[in-house]
Amino acid sequence: MFFLSCRKIMITILLFLLSFGFSNGANVRSSEGRIGQWQLLLNNTGVVGMHMALTYKNTVIMFDQTGAGKSSYQLRRRFNGSRCTTSNHDLMDSTCYAHSVEYDISTNKVRPLRLDTDPWCSSGSFLSNGTLLQTGGYERGAKRIRLYRPCGNHQCDWIQSKKSLSDERWYASSQILPEHDRVVVVGGRRVFTYEFVPKTSPGEKSFELPFLHHTNDRNAGGNNLYPFLHLSSDGNLFVFANRDSILLNLRRNKVIKTFPRIPGQGSRNYPSSGSSVLLPLDHRDNFTKAEVMVCGGSSTGALKAAGGGRFLQGLRSCGRMVISGNKHKWDMDYMPQPRLLHDMLILPNGKILIINGAKQGCAGYDNARNASLEPYLYSPKKKLGKRFTVLKSTKIARMYHSSATLLPDGRVLVAGGNPHGRYTFNNVAYPTELRLQAFVPYYMERRYHNLRPSNLTIEYGHGGESHAIGYGNEFRVRFWLGKGPSNEVGFSAYAPPFTTHSFAMNQRMLKLRCKSLGRSGDGWVVAVLEAPPSPHVAPSGYYLLTVVNGAIPSVSLWVQFAHALA
Repeated sequence: MFFLSCRKIMITILLFLLSFGFSNGANVRSSEGRIGQWQLLLNNTGVVGMHMALTYKNTVIMFDQTGAGKSSYQLRRRFNGSRCTTSNHDLMDSTCYAHSVEYDISTNKVRPLRLDTDPWCSSGSFLSNGTLLQTGGYERGAKRIRLYRPCGNHQCDWIQSKKSLSDERWYASSQILPEHDRVVVVGGRRVFTYEFVPKTSPGEKSFELPFLHHTNDRNAGGNNLYPFLHLSSDGNLFVFANRDSILLNLRRNKVIKTFPRIPGQGSRNYPSSGSSVLLPLDHRDNFTKAEVMVCGGSSTGALKAAGGGRFLQGLRSCGRMVISGNKHKWDMDYMPQPRLLHDMLILPNGKILIINGAKQGCAGYDNARNASLEPYLYSPKKKLGKRFTVLKSTKIARMYHSSATLLPDGRVLVAGGNPHGRYTFNNVAYPTELRLQAFVPYYMERRYHNLRPSNLTIEYGHGGESHAIGYGNEFRVRFWLGKGPSNEVGFSAYAPPFTTHSFAMNQRMLKLRCKSLGRSGDGWVVAVLEAPPSPHVAPSGYYLLTVVNGAIPSVSLWVQFAHALA
C-alpha cells in the first residue's frame, strides 16, 4: 500500500482502473433512466408520520398529534395511570392510543411509543449524545419539552422534561447551536419571540423578535410560521419568514443583517409552506461560504381562496442566496411545476431531492389539491435551466402532514399525509395516509454497484473503540472500491434533520477535507480525513459519514464530532 494526496485522487484511481482494462466512461450511462424507484415498506405504520427523525441507532421516530382520534395501537393504561378498557368511551378516547412509533430500519417493523402531551406541529433538534430534544406543540403540550434517547434494545420511550418553555410554541422551528447542547426555538402562532433551551440562568425568559411581527400576515394565517432557520458558518442564525430574511447574532441578541426580499409574489412559510435548505458547506473554501435555497410556496390569497373551495396555483420559483460575505442577491430558478407542502433533503452526493407536496392551495385541513407525485432532483452545480430532473412518480399522494428523511443506505423514507383533523379514510379527496414508502435513488441501482464504495469502516484508534472525534482532528476510514471508473472520490458528513411541515430542521452537509489516500492492488482504500474545524461549522453530535465515488455514495456510517476531551 502507498499513500498520496487526495488532490491527485482522480488521476491515480483512474490509472489504477485503466491498468485492469477499464476506460473512463465505461458502464456509465447517460442521465436517461436515472429516475429512481419506489418501495412500499409497510401498509400501515399505525400513526400518521407528521413528524419524523432518523436516530443514530438506525431507527426512525414518527409521531402525530394526540388528538387525531384512535390510532392502530391501543394502550393498556393512559398516561395518568388509569386503565384503558374495552368500553365504548375508552375505545374512542385518544389518550388510550399511542400516537408515536419507532421504525426499525433493519427489521422493517414499528413499535408504539407513549406521548404524555400533544406534540402537534412542534419542533425538534438532536443533542450531542444523539438525544432528540423535542419542543412545543398544542394546548397542554405547547410549552412542554420532551426527550427521546435512542437505544438498541427497543426499551426506550419518550420522557417529558420537568422544565418548560417560556412561551407557547405551536408551529415554531428549532436549531441546534454551536454552544454545547443549546437549542434556539423561534416563533410560533401568535408568538413573536425566540428562546433558548436550556436557559443559562434561572430568570432567563424569551427575547422579542420584531422581525416576526413585520412578516406576519394577520389575515392569511401568518405566512411566517415554521420559519426557516439555518446556522451560518460564522455561528449566526439565518431566519427566513414569509418573503424576508435576517441574520441574527444570538450572543448579542441583535439583528446584524437584513437581506433582500426574495423576488416574486406569494409567500414561502406556513401556511404557504414552501421549503428551504442550506446547501452543502465545503472544505475547499474552509467552510466559509454559506448559501441557502428556498423553493415553492403558495400564491397570495391562497388560504382565503381555499376556504371558499378555490385552490390557487402554487409557486414554481426557487431562490438561492449566499448569506456569508457582503454581497447578497437572490438568484432565481424555476421548478418544472408549481409546488408546496414538499420536503427538501440533501442526498449523499450533494444533490437536493424535492419530494411530497401539492401543486395548488396551501397548508391546513383540506386546503390543497393536485398532489405532486413526481420528485425532483436539483443539481446545484449544473448550469441555470439544467438543474432540475423529474424523477419516477409515486401512486400515493403525500399532502399536508407528510414527511421524509434520508436513511443511512441512501434511500429516502416517506410517510404520513393527513389533511383532516381526525383519521379519515372515506369520502374525501385525500384520505389519511398510513402507508410507509421508500424512494430509491438511481445510485442504488444494480448497474452502479461496481461504482459504489463498500465495506466502509472508521478507524478510531485506542483499541478500535468508537468515540467522538475532536474538531480539526484527523481520522482514518477504510473502504473497498470496485472496478468502476471514477471522476472523483469525496467524503461527506450529514446531520440528519427533524422533519415536519415541509422543513427539515437542523439538516446540514459538510464536504470534508481528505489529507491523504492510500490504495492496494486488491481494491482496498484508506483515507485520512480531517474533522470539521469548529462547532460553528458542525455543531456537536452524530453525523452520517459517506464516501462518494463520483456521484455514487456508499452506505453511510455514524460518526460523532465534538470538542476534544481533556
